[in-house]
Amino acid sequence: MRTGFILEDLPESQAWLSEALNQSFPGIAIRTAFTLQEAREKLASGGMPDIALIDLGLPDGSGVELIEYIQRRAPATLCIVASIYHDDGHIFPALRAGARGYLLKDQPVTAIVAALTGIAAGQPPLSPAIARRMLSFFQPGPSLPAPALTERETEVLRMISKGMTQAETGRLLGISQHTVAGYVKELYRKLNVSSRAEAALLARDMGLV
Repeated sequence: MRTGFILEDLPESQAWLSEALNQSFPGIAIRTAFTLQEAREKLASGGMPDIALIDLGLPDGSGVELIEYIQRRAPATLCIVASIYHDDGHIFPALRAGARGYLLKDQPVTAIVAALTGIAAGQPPLSPAIARRMLSFFQPGPSLPAPALTERETEVLRMISKGMTQAETGRLLGISQHTVAGYVKELYRKLNVSSRAEAALLARDMGLV
């Protein structure tokens, strides 16, 4: 990958996505845009990149529109979604438009880098929660049994999946924030996830939220 493009409306997110691309593909030339309109103008004047990281929720529309724009003009460009959204209403329209990967932005940079570097080995850049969502969508029949969680772990999972902080969860359950952090760590291990968004997605599938 010699050239990259990032469409992201938040400067801090642009910065760490740029860092992820630089770590994954040393020497890559990166251009950025904050809006759909700016992205179209830069791509029209500067050419299409080898890889594009595209946010979905933008001030002037959806990143799906840019995926379609790029795929019509440069099908070889690898379009990868980088988003906070992990529901069917965002995942599948992006994939239908031509996205060839979907990464959740609340993962650490190291996880994003690992997913991007896997491209060279032919591995699709998908966050684990997104891969599981896709499999469950296309796989008929009963779902896999839910991981065995204790009653307290289930309570913690339900609360953090509703957006509560660890401090708020601790106050509601009458335990310390440090204890909540321990439960969260154990939940991540049991659920095989690395982020709150992935845990929330599984909690929804388990009927907890």
